[in-house]
Amino acid sequence: MKPLKIDILTLFPEAFSALDCSIIKRARESGKVEINLINIRDFSKDKHKKCDDYPFGGGAGMLMSVQPIYDAVKSVKKRNSHIVFASPSGQTLNVDMAKQLATKKHLIFICGHYEGVDERVLELFKPQEISIGDYVLTGGEIPTMAIIDCLARFVPGVISEGSLGEESFSNGSLEYPQYTRPQTFKGLSVPEVLCNGNHGEIAKWRKEESEKRTKERRADLLK
Repeated sequence: MKPLKIDILTLFPEAFSALDCSIIKRARESGKVEINLINIRDFSKDKHKKCDDYPFGGGAGMLMSVQPIYDAVKSVKKRNSHIVFASPSGQTLNVDMAKQLATKKHLIFICGHYEGVDERVLELFKPQEISIGDYVLTGGEIPTMAIIDCLARFVPGVISEGSLGEESFSNGSLEYPQYTRPQTFKGLSVPEVLCNGNHGEIAKWRKEESEKRTKERRADLLK
């Protein structure tokens, strides 16, 4: 089975060191996910490798130019490529969206920076725009990493099916509380039901706690 190929187009490749740690690192080493970093600056035709400019009409800050991004995308784009752009204007990331992304053969992520990108990038490539929340960050690198970390967990073999099936949002609710040793710490004890070995009672308790936590913290999910 071929790995999910991910090309990340960014002005700051060094920002992605987090993708070489822990579970994502193992997924890369085992050949389940391939991640390549492409520096947009390498495609600038400006003698100083400049990739931004002042926006037409004025306004604060600088805008990433269309030409370097266009050429960077064209250098890796194939017929089966799916392009993603992290943007506050996009649809909010959720589990179903991550699962769909994990089924793609080739993902290209465009990372905006400064005040964003020239609108013609979006008009030319029509990427899937994804938001990770109703707030703005200094660039697209962090949300791109969040999206990749989320979707990579649904690539077959990266995370066990059992773990995926019981975590938050997998069945429309939040995950139940979990504990490990020691059984008592600072006067707080693990619920007795988790220690008695009765799997039926444990499953019942987990279901009840999951529903309780969801009702208290994310009642909107129950709708």
